[in-house]
Amino acid sequence: MSIFDVSIAGLTDREANLAPQPGMATLIVNVASKCGLTPQYEALERLQERYASRGFTVLGVPCNQFGGQEPGTNDEIAQFCSATYGVSFPLTEKVEVNGPNRHPLYSQLVEHADADGYAGDVRWNFEKFLVSPSGDVVARFSPKTQPDDERVVAVIEAMLPGVEDNLPTD
Repeated sequence: MSIFDVSIAGLTDREANLAPQPGMATLIVNVASKCGLTPQYEALERLQERYASRGFTVLGVPCNQFGGQEPGTNDEIAQFCSATYGVSFPLTEKVEVNGPNRHPLYSQLVEHADADGYAGDVRWNFEKFLVSPSGDVVARFSPKTQPDDERVVAVIEAMLPGVEDNLPTD
């Protein structure tokens, strides 16, 4: 099954399917409102503003599995993100990213290793996965890696539609 075949509902629009779409580079991040890493929303929003017109989106995926740091309702999460960080990127329904109830999107994402070779369960809030416009998971970044870190930005820029053909091969 392709990552494009996965369906994940929107936070406030349950009818929307916010899964990665063909032709769009997508940075998927499990987010939480009451985490020490929550200020990463600012950098995520800057990435969205910088690259959205070039075929890129951030996709925030609320999750309450790490220290109960996303306890709010869908409306509370949406209000917090909008009022506190001016979030304009899409947010999905709240899901589980680990365990027996892991959302199918994350079942595919966690198979990809990060630069240090770690694959498997999401480690904490704000772990980041970049999906290429062709649907491949091409990068994984630890929760503590800032969204605007030069390594993240370099991979995003390489994945923008029309650019991925220029990537060096391993």
